[in-house]
Amino acid sequence: MGGLLWSEASYGLPIFLLLTFLGGAAAFATGRALAASWSPAWLMAPATLGLSCAVRFLHYALFQETLLSLHYYLVTAVILGLVTWIGYRVTRTRQMATQYSWAFAKAGLGWRAR
Repeated sequence: MGGLLWSEASYGLPIFLLLTFLGGAAAFATGRALAASWSPAWLMAPATLGLSCAVRFLHYALFQETLLSLHYYLVTAVILGLVTWIGYRVTRTRQMATQYSWAFAKAGLGWRAR
């Protein structure tokens, strides 16, 4: 898996896991914040792309990895995009089930009509 998701360096996997965890926490919080403000779902894309840039910069600045690597940027963007979407859906589902409890009930990462 080394080289596909993380760099070939001897410290590649632990650094990938650490920065992905930190970036994932920020992505989850971003998804929650977007849903809490009733923002449209398409705003997750620019937020995720910005977070991916920040995580890639941390890889570069702290661990001398390649800054302008499209491959690793896309890997980071996909992972953070998924986490952002999960944070958004969890919060939006809670909102819909709470705000419109007479019409909707929670159903996994979504809601269903009562």
